Amino acid sequence: MGNWCSCVTKDENSDTTSSSQTSTDKESSEQVSSANGVWSQNPERGETKRANESAMAARKRASSMSISNKPDPVEPNSAPSEQKMTRKTVSASAEEFRLAPPKLGVIFVISTLLCSIYLYLLCFHYKVDNELKRSILINAGLSLVGFFVTLKMIPVAARYVLRRNMFGFDINKRGTPQGDIKVPESLGIVVGIVFLIVAIIFQYFNFTEDSNWLVEYNAALASICFMILLGFVDDVLDVPWRVKLVLPSFATLPLLMAYAGHTTIVIPKPLVAYIGLEVLDLGRIYKLYIGLLAVFCTNSINIHAGLNGLEIGQTVVIAAAILIHNVMQIGASVDPEYHQAHAFSIFLTQPLMATSLAMLAYNWYPSSVFVGDTYTVFAGMTMAVVGILGHFSETLLIFFLPQVLNFLLSLPQLAGIVKCPRHRLPRYDPATGLLTGTKDGTLVNVYLRLFGPKSEKSLCIHLLVLQALACAFCFILRHFLAGWYK
Repeated sequence: MGNWCSCVTKDENSDTTSSSQTSTDKESSEQVSSANGVWSQNPERGETKRANESAMAARKRASSMSISNKPDPVEPNSAPSEQKMTRKTVSASAEEFRLAPPKLGVIFVISTLLCSIYLYLLCFHYKVDNELKRSILINAGLSLVGFFVTLKMIPVAARYVLRRNMFGFDINKRGTPQGDIKVPESLGIVVGIVFLIVAIIFQYFNFTEDSNWLVEYNAALASICFMILLGFVDDVLDVPWRVKLVLPSFATLPLLMAYAGHTTIVIPKPLVAYIGLEVLDLGRIYKLYIGLLAVFCTNSINIHAGLNGLEIGQTVVIAAAILIHNVMQIGASVDPEYHQAHAFSIFLTQPLMATSLAMLAYNWYPSSVFVGDTYTVFAGMTMAVVGILGHFSETLLIFFLPQVLNFLLSLPQLAGIVKCPRHRLPRYDPATGLLTGTKDGTLVNVYLRLFGPKSEKSLCIHLLVLQALACAFCFILRHFLAGWYK
């Protein structure tokens, strides 16, 4: 508006200048005419008059030209005043912004369903060493504190990101009043920070200075912290897909340098006769596999997304499966080193699950905040780390079965063989409120094409149930294949 006003002022000034110039020209021409008349009667006197009047007309024209070329005094102040008003408007809107209350009822139901089996196995079913159980319960207590801290920090952080114009609109609600609401983005940074604080404080209660696991624990935190930073950079700078695939490789460097575990795999009994070995040492190839696994886990959560609650929901389901698996392995083994490896996994998974549940209270349908790439890459890296250092990376891949399927469906578009749009989301129909699958290669769209249009909330629940079934299938598969390994 300020620029438009300054343009109008300039036009008015130029018009005024033109009219003054026209009147001056007319006056000078009349003076010249009269001078000519006088000159015809008295040449000497007329010539002197003509020269004086011509000089006066030239001075008038010069003064009018200088007035027209002067900058408008209002113009320089118009842009700063407009910026000041814009800042005030953004600040006022951020101050007036209020998040919808967290959906704690939904979180209570989800946490009860997922955590009850884990707590039963830990406290009643298996005889876990008292010292180990004490460390796990201390970690659980700190994680619970992290849940409430995250719950309180999200509204505060939401106002700050709105001040920096970091918001988005819910594409799956386009054409409805909810689709015009500004939703704060990149709130996954809150989950990541609280997770790191809880994990660092826990070191005081569990690890000693000469602990063998302390180096790997800090290396794991360094990789996770690195990935949180890269995820937030992606949210701010909008990094291209090809770069996103490479970034986790750098984040895994601290983990790979500090990894001191085994690099062997156990050959299934039916294949021993053909290979001639019961245990195969892969050496550096195993570390390459670790790096690729971290890249996959980090990006798989990121591309299996697009619905309110789906990113965090799948993380919470997989985290619950990881906790149950670790307790089962601790209860079934008598090897102290084996116990420590799976306890290490629990120490990082419990804070992840607690802080994610707090975020899910705001991200469940209808979402009040968006988690951004910060959360998805952080969650993927954390689960990759616990699978690698807990020595159950093969089991982790089966937990990620829907993500593997989604990656295979997305591969033609990610590789550039098929045109890949920016948002590979289903199509929303405002008249019916249902989502319809498009031709894009994602599990979300394929599920809609197979089973028909669904509401966003219903579709998210279906996909989370599918995730839980994949984790259950993994436990059944491990049970039947247990006799194949020594």
